[in-house]
Amino acid sequence: MKTLTIKLTAPLQSYGNEATFERRTTNDYPTKSAMIGMVAAALGYRRTDERILDLNDLDFAVRIDQVGKNLTDYQTVEWKKNTRKITYRDYLQDAVFVVALGSQDDQLIDDIKVALKHPHFPLFLGRRSNAPAGVLDIRDFPDETPIAALQKLTWQATKRYQKNCHSQSLEIVADANLIPAAASAMVKDQVGSFDQRHRSHRFRAITKTRVDLDKLDVQVNEPETQHDPMKYL
Repeated sequence: MKTLTIKLTAPLQSYGNEATFERRTTNDYPTKSAMIGMVAAALGYRRTDERILDLNDLDFAVRIDQVGKNLTDYQTVEWKKNTRKITYRDYLQDAVFVVALGSQDDQLIDDIKVALKHPHFPLFLGRRSNAPAGVLDIRDFPDETPIAALQKLTWQATKRYQKNCHSQSLEIVADANLIPAAASAMVKDQVGSFDQRHRSHRFRAITKTRVDLDKLDVQVNEPETQHDPMKYL
């Protein structure tokens, strides 16, 4: 098996769950369907492309490296002529996640990596307004499962967050088959269709585990903030 890790960070992220028009909530971490949507966009699949369903077979796990703060956006929407509705949209602020995607098909993982580096369609973190904070940090782990990769990868939170964090471990949420001995729960997070005319999701089993911070390198390379436009000339 080969695994790809993808660091997700942005000022705002939002990963929808069950919602109504009036209130769109967010999950506390990236959903598998959201990541399948990102991968499909990168590969150039349109919403009705049946190849999207094959991406459900990817092994999936996500590590919560920096817990986001909730933000609710209040909006007034013109539902139809002279009719307005109040709506609320929930977001996660300043969160950092690491998603791991694994497959026995090494070529598929390589294709996904290239596509995420050179996406066919624009990428976003849950909603179109949530652009990633720069080029995606993507790493591959040959002969590793998603859980094993997340148990090795450096803690990706900011130095400031690491300094103020009182937790001794990071939570990992994964496909239930990746941690067979752990208790599982059902979430409605498997892609049935992205077609806007009849979008649908099915249930899948998940489980949770934790990785101790003392087993991870807590150092992280902060992005370069000094801008020198002349160096590109």
